[in-house]
Amino acid sequence: MISVENVIEELRKIRPIFHSEADFQHALAWEIHSHFPTAIVRLEIHPGRIGRREYIDILVQHENVTYAIELKYKTRKLDVIYNGEEFHLLDQGAQDIGRYDFIKDIVRLERFVAGHPKTVGYAIMLTNDNNYWQPTRNLSTADASFRIHDARTLNGELKWSEATGKGTMKGRENPLMLSGSHQIRWINYSELSEKGPNKFRYVLLKIETDLNHPITNRVEEK
Repeated sequence: MISVENVIEELRKIRPIFHSEADFQHALAWEIHSHFPTAIVRLEIHPGRIGRREYIDILVQHENVTYAIELKYKTRKLDVIYNGEEFHLLDQGAQDIGRYDFIKDIVRLERFVAGHPKTVGYAIMLTNDNNYWQPTRNLSTADASFRIHDARTLNGELKWSEATGKGTMKGRENPLMLSGSHQIRWINYSELSEKGPNKFRYVLLKIETDLNHPITNRVEEK
């Protein structure tokens, strides 16, 4: 069995920062291949059954088990030189959209895992934006249902508040329905020496089928 949890722990030792989501995706795929050279690793695969325009970021096949991995890399502005390489991260903002899209990844993985035997799903978000992991005192925000702060449990139907503007919801109007229950736990990834938002943390949700609970998320302690 491939433990993506362990692979990320190895990756953080050599890549504390990434240029972009595509860079993160490629680095993780390469790290998986390095540890499991007989595995079949593919990027941006159209799985066929979950929608005409939906893709799986990383699809891995190893020893008759399929691993479907969805990634998000959300950044605040940070300029860093690491091992002689320059990194210039953008201030992406739009955390409400970022939260919605991350949960949408979970919904898609639930559907994919449920429809494919011997499949494990992983939803991962890596960020240096503390707005994702810190809770808010304002429970009336447009995206209150989509909050993914530390210790939050996601389940059931999640939707925008009634006061949400059409511009915010454009292309994302539909509520998100989760089949399982998923507890958010933020894990430290790296902390760079430069000033600014230099601390990176990540969420990793493992989604797999179970005889008693069709869709489950198990958080593995480190």
